Amino acid sequence: MIAFAVLGTILAIAQAGCAALVLADALRGASSDLWGLLAGFAVLALLRAGLVYAGERAAFAAGAAARRRLRTDALSRLLAAGPALLRAHHSADLTAVVVDRIEAVDGLFARWMPAATVAVVAPIPVLIAAAWADRVAGLVLLLCGLAVPVIMAAAGIGAAVASRRQFLALSRLQARFVDRIRGIATIVLYGRADSEAAALSQAAEELGRRTMRVLRVAFLSSAGLDVATAVALVVLAVRYGMALLAGDLASPATALFVLLLVPEFFAPLRSFAAAYQDRLHATGAAEALIDLPPLPEPAPAREIRTVAAQGVTIAFEDVSLTWDKARGPALDGLSFRVPAGETLILAGPSGAGKSSVIEILLGFVRPDSGRVTINGADITDLVPQALSRLTAWIGQRPVLFAGSIRDNIRFARPEASDAEVEEAAAAARVDRFAATLPQGLDTRIGEGGYGLSGGQAQRVAIARAYLKNAPLLLMDEPTAHLDPATEAEVLDSLRRLALGRTVILASHAAAAHAFGGRRLDLRAGRAAATARGAA
Repeated sequence: MIAFAVLGTILAIAQAGCAALVLADALRGASSDLWGLLAGFAVLALLRAGLVYAGERAAFAAGAAARRRLRTDALSRLLAAGPALLRAHHSADLTAVVVDRIEAVDGLFARWMPAATVAVVAPIPVLIAAAWADRVAGLVLLLCGLAVPVIMAAAGIGAAVASRRQFLALSRLQARFVDRIRGIATIVLYGRADSEAAALSQAAEELGRRTMRVLRVAFLSSAGLDVATAVALVVLAVRYGMALLAGDLASPATALFVLLLVPEFFAPLRSFAAAYQDRLHATGAAEALIDLPPLPEPAPAREIRTVAAQGVTIAFEDVSLTWDKARGPALDGLSFRVPAGETLILAGPSGAGKSSVIEILLGFVRPDSGRVTINGADITDLVPQALSRLTAWIGQRPVLFAGSIRDNIRFARPEASDAEVEEAAAAARVDRFAATLPQGLDTRIGEGGYGLSGGQAQRVAIARAYLKNAPLLLMDEPTAHLDPATEAEVLDSLRRLALGRTVILASHAAAAHAFGGRRLDLRAGRAAATARGAA
């Protein structure tokens, strides 16, 4: 990119020479080699256009490679942190980092970095050509060129601050919009639609004001460059005009050549000024990338372990976990053991640590201290794919995708046949409500299970667990948000699913406590009491 830009500047000097000779001959009324000069000018213009095109292609490739590299790094960090990251960051903020902010960094690599070098290197041949033609002209260009960085630095400080504030306003607007979309039913129910729409409009206007502040500072930098260019042109034009009137101008071609070089001298600086705003924009965007959690340090080499899939025994040994130091530990020295084929019900109020136990077993987070074992193997030593094959999970709100009910069930085991999917649907009683739908299991539903009731969506999640047929079943409030009749039906399906499996059920619902199995009461992350549930 830099080489293309410098070669283009050299060709521009040659173009200026051809144009100066043509204009000088026109002023004198001579035409010594007019057509040759015009042909040379045209050839140089075509070559220069080719160099500009090649430079733009190279800049685009550099920017795309940088974005690809940054996005891979950002996604690697997010995946390494796992779903636990959503406890500290809003999903809209993380989306803005991976999409908008990385896109904003494109100008840093595609424009600013090459423009910074070109702004230093490219004006040198122009300055040499101007000084060779007229030493005074070279001095004028040098002084005006040195004034440009000073103007840009003065404007750049304000632009950096304005850009950071603009990105902050954008992130807040995105988070607010996502929250309102998620809670649109509640907003309408309480008659707050108009007020929330007005609040969103106000936030959008605030973003617009901050964006205009960034543009004002950018235009100020551009205006400073235009002033420097105008000063150089006026000084040189006045000098050559006075010499012409006094009859001291030896060669009009020299004066025309120098005047035509002025725009070429400032062209790299103008590109740098435009790219400087990209740098400031990227600086504001990069702050969010720096705040992402770092990739974990590579663990020392050790034997990779798997566990047998026939019967799973779970053990927590003095496990502690803290999500937020200000709120205290979520788990505080918790110890318990679940033999293979048994059921453990985790009871306790909200915040007691039930969901934290589930998230550790799912591999979403690692404990701060203590040890979690599966069949005697430390969970951190297990191959992630092996842990996934061992585990089936049913949460409070099943994640359903836009597609058919059949495809949503098959998500648990993509290679499963239609017969196996239908068998799982029957075991979870999905076939009962699917029979009333237009296309049965092939009926399409919307994102998030749109078109299904809460109980129907939960049955699809149970059918997934049947299809996966994993020996370890984890359930986190599987009957939350269900009416008593639907809750009883879902629990009946879950009891049949639990047969022959190791089950850990986190729930504070009274009906769930009759699920059967041993009950462990949690209080502030500690085991308070253990009892045998109803059979």
